[in-house]
Amino acid sequence: MFRAFVIVVLAWTSTVWADRLQTSQGPVEVTEMVGGLDTPWAIGIMPDGSFLVTERDGKLLYVKDGKTQRVSGVPKVATRGQGGLLDVTVARDFNRSREVFLTFSKPQKGGAGTALAVARLSENGKRLTNLRVIFEAAPGGSGGRHFGSRVVESNDGTLFVTIGDRGDRPSAQDRSNHLGTVVRVNRDGSVPADNPFVQENGVRPEIWSYGHRNPQGAGLDARGQLWVSEHGARGGDEVNLVLPGRNYGWPVISYGVHYSGEKIGEGAAKPGMEQPMHYWDPSIAPSGLMAYSGKLWPDWKGDIFVGSLKFDYIARLAGSPLREVEQIKGPETERVRDIVEAPDGSIWFISVGQGAVYRMTPGT
Repeated sequence: MFRAFVIVVLAWTSTVWADRLQTSQGPVEVTEMVGGLDTPWAIGIMPDGSFLVTERDGKLLYVKDGKTQRVSGVPKVATRGQGGLLDVTVARDFNRSREVFLTFSKPQKGGAGTALAVARLSENGKRLTNLRVIFEAAPGGSGGRHFGSRVVESNDGTLFVTIGDRGDRPSAQDRSNHLGTVVRVNRDGSVPADNPFVQENGVRPEIWSYGHRNPQGAGLDARGQLWVSEHGARGGDEVNLVLPGRNYGWPVISYGVHYSGEKIGEGAAKPGMEQPMHYWDPSIAPSGLMAYSGKLWPDWKGDIFVGSLKFDYIARLAGSPLREVEQIKGPETERVRDIVEAPDGSIWFISVGQGAVYRMTPGT
């Protein structure tokens, strides 16, 4: 009898906390949009309010009016370690094209590599058609670590894809491969003529920036500039403003240390290598990044939001220099994997720990 009473009390407490979180802008309402998910990774919101969710084991789910269905026609994925079906981004011209972009770990000879595909979503949301893989990282790798991988459509229609170093640290400084880079391709997979290294021999022409460790968050600010959040080792998680042709230092410079406690590279700075706009020590395990428009919370306009997988909160960063100014935290923010802004200005995020997608709106 006592055991049953405890269960009832815990359930009631969870319901109360699920309704709202306290923030610097007062209480915010938190609504569960879909639950019961298995290792969810990314959210893509359509103009009509329906949305897509990826699960890392290879499932793509379509949710509309509270009903969830599995989408067929997704690419085959190599589900190993951190690999699987990863990001989903809805094309800016979705109302016309119905296209979505997916990143995933693609099976390759000897292992797997980060890949980008584009496909058309059927009107009823049940299937993908005309799926094309338009980019895959070369070389792949046999391990299961550090795939990245976010895809962001830039204001000019080109696509940015973040790629981790796959655990091969020196590769992030070797531009003859795609590991540890942000790449930029056209929508058909071709190389934009104004990419920074298209004229350099021995350099992969898709590379936009390099020296990254494992960028699992990416988004555009109001000026169309790309920002990424990336995992350091023990300490040294970073937020970077990603500029063309720049070297972000991994593994030569870092504010962290190896998991063994040994020093990384040559220290925290070196000429010719970019400094992070913000770094965390200890690591928060950042995943997902969104620069907020200010539509529903004007005081947050231009602020950057990043999820924490390790400490179970949403970090809000602001100011110059950029710094963490707030932690939005509650039971719903358990292992935040992705965070996006919906067309109406609401903030959506994935909780891996809760197996759910939540929508955050101003409280009443």
